[in-house]
Amino acid sequence: MEFVYQARPARVIFGAGSLRHLEREVLALGAKRALILCTPEQRSIAQSVAGQLGARAAGLYDQATMHVPVEVARDARNYAKAHDADCAIAVGGGSTIGLGKAIALESGMPIIAIPTTYAGSEMTPIYGLTEDGLKRTGTDPRVLPKTVIYDPALTVTLPVELSVTSGINAIAHAAEGLYASDANPVMSLMAEEGIRALAQGLPGIRRDPADLAARGDALYGAWLCGTVLGNVGMALHHKLCHTLGGSFNLPHAQTHTIVLPHALAYNAAAAPDAMRRIARALGADDAARGLYELARDNGATLALKSLGMTLADLDRAADIAMANPYWNPRAIERNALRALLQDAFEGVPPRTH
Repeated sequence: MEFVYQARPARVIFGAGSLRHLEREVLALGAKRALILCTPEQRSIAQSVAGQLGARAAGLYDQATMHVPVEVARDARNYAKAHDADCAIAVGGGSTIGLGKAIALESGMPIIAIPTTYAGSEMTPIYGLTEDGLKRTGTDPRVLPKTVIYDPALTVTLPVELSVTSGINAIAHAAEGLYASDANPVMSLMAEEGIRALAQGLPGIRRDPADLAARGDALYGAWLCGTVLGNVGMALHHKLCHTLGGSFNLPHAQTHTIVLPHALAYNAAAAPDAMRRIARALGADDAARGLYELARDNGATLALKSLGMTLADLDRAADIAMANPYWNPRAIERNALRALLQDAFEGVPPRTH
């Protein structure tokens, strides 16, 4: 057994009601003026956070946008500078946390993340910026949030369907972590436990959206899955989702949910141990089919065509993904990739490619 394990710094505050510790965590960073970041839709919760900080709130920027357009990132950095902010608090999901990372990338400003979805971005040093229709991703330790506050109570208002797709998006991080080129036993333990927790939590949320225990399971799983993504590499699934999101403006979590079963089926023969561990975590006989059924049985959208993708887009998507592929356990083959996209487009169960 040979591997490299590099731990990343992380301070996690977990538990229902843990938002009450926010001011303590701002002060622990040595900060005095915190800029609150959110999407327009989450302005009310961001205002509540700002009110909790009182005079320590430097301002509220509510223009976080999916896939972090460079124009929005530039505008937010200017806003932070104009309001003399010395830290940022990202309240929301991947769009808002991604914006916080874009600010940190250029300014080095420390970020506190308060996730309200299960995206897991808060645990990674990975950032993404979209310019001229192409999404560029990178890794930089400066963008890793210094502190993450996980409060399951803040996820109760997340709609059930978005909870499910956000959770399966998190599962994607762990699933690919199990067959990453730089996988290691520590991350594999986290990956399997993260998938198990989410597979347990999501049906509970479907049954009762106010179930704090189920919300806690999902948030705990998202933390572990995000940690995996932050420590090992990505493969075909993430490449396809970055392509579909950045070049076709498809919604992030829903796209991950649709593509993941098909990406696992594509890689199944090349990564049998990873597939066994994914299936075991899901309580299923087959990893790809188990993920498809988790999505289907909990009301998630299953077809790219339901997100606005057109049949004519599929060849272009395949070409973009082929142009600069990520490492993958199975070689990227154009015809098989195109067939994968066709299945994802139609929403059929995953099949061997």
